[in-house]
Amino acid sequence: MNEIPLAALYGVLVLLLMLSGFFSGSETGLMAVNRYRLRHLARQGHKGAQRVLRLLERPDRLIGLILLGNNLVNILASSLTTIIALRLGGEGAIALGAGLLTLVILIFSEVAPKTLAALHPERIAFPAAFVYEQLLRVVYPVVYLVNLLANGVLRLLGVRPEQTETSHALSTEELRTVLHEAGALIPKRHQEMLLSILELEEVTVNDIMVPRGEIVGIDLEEDMEVIVTQLTSAQHTRLPVYRESIDHVEGFLHVRNALPLLARDELTKEALLRILREPYFIPEATPLNTQLLNFQRQRRRIGLVVDEYGDIQGLVTLEDILEEIVGEFTTSPELSPEILPQEDGGYLVDASINIRELNRMLGWRLPTDGPKTLNGLILEHLEHIPEPGTSLRIAGYPMEVVQIRGNAVKTVKIYPPAEG
Repeated sequence: MNEIPLAALYGVLVLLLMLSGFFSGSETGLMAVNRYRLRHLARQGHKGAQRVLRLLERPDRLIGLILLGNNLVNILASSLTTIIALRLGGEGAIALGAGLLTLVILIFSEVAPKTLAALHPERIAFPAAFVYEQLLRVVYPVVYLVNLLANGVLRLLGVRPEQTETSHALSTEELRTVLHEAGALIPKRHQEMLLSILELEEVTVNDIMVPRGEIVGIDLEEDMEVIVTQLTSAQHTRLPVYRESIDHVEGFLHVRNALPLLARDELTKEALLRILREPYFIPEATPLNTQLLNFQRQRRRIGLVVDEYGDIQGLVTLEDILEEIVGEFTTSPELSPEILPQEDGGYLVDASINIRELNRMLGWRLPTDGPKTLNGLILEHLEHIPEPGTSLRIAGYPMEVVQIRGNAVKTVKIYPPAEG
């Protein structure tokens, strides 16, 4: 070693430090690369992504290879530093050389390359993967032996390396966080729709159904003139047909099927019964995502919601579920007959409105984990039927009962919560 010029030793030392930085930075880059983007690029034919995926299939081999190389160059650098220190200042300079080498490795071979790789993992991981694939072929026996011994130690500790988690599937909450943090990558409207899809499993048909008292249908006990008027002025394409009450439902009528009979003056109650489709019942606790699939499988668009005793509680349609995803199709807060803006900033609201619908229309956050209607929410909060003029505050929203009808709240004036 004494015959080798110091310049050559310095050159080799710099090369070793660069290799140490490569191993350190590439380790961080390979482990920090986005696995989902990686799979996407690999399916698109990106060679670098494909190499990285192959290496990450066996992370124990990859880590073993990186640590083998990193420790080897660091040990060689330490030995070379000792030789240089002896030649420059004797044994007394060895401690100084070790301290300087530690500082240099920490800054230039660890912190700097790892930070760069963490900020730009793909730029580091893709070229590094090519190097590691070639290097693994050369030193595979050594890496295999190292992994064999390391895995043996893990088994003694009760860890089975072959059972390491290979799935990186996101949970619903994790996926929701990803969507929130997507920023400009996904338009805000699309984010809202995707988040609404994730929330379908948390909402049941009972939360969005048309209440029993508001179901619009055809009563076969009515005169034909009344029935014809209902058909010609119907705002819905599908109507339940019943006798006396919705409890005695006969089926569902598609108005389009009745119009030809009406045009030929052949419309009778018996003819109506022949074109009905049998009623479809939905348990009230059915999640919306399940019911959406059920509608698709059953080729249905409308159903009656029943409780555990089989009593009809309301009606739900395919459009109701889709509105939970994309928002209202035909209404807006300004045009809704149930929500009337007031000059003082409040809203005059029909208390029979569904709370989820009210929240969606006005962007509010009234509680939805209890009663489904505004009337029910107020009665639960007060625990008695209030008098007109009663004021209250629920979840920060000031309210005033305007009108009572029978044993229910009919109209309420609500103000947005005060900011701050």
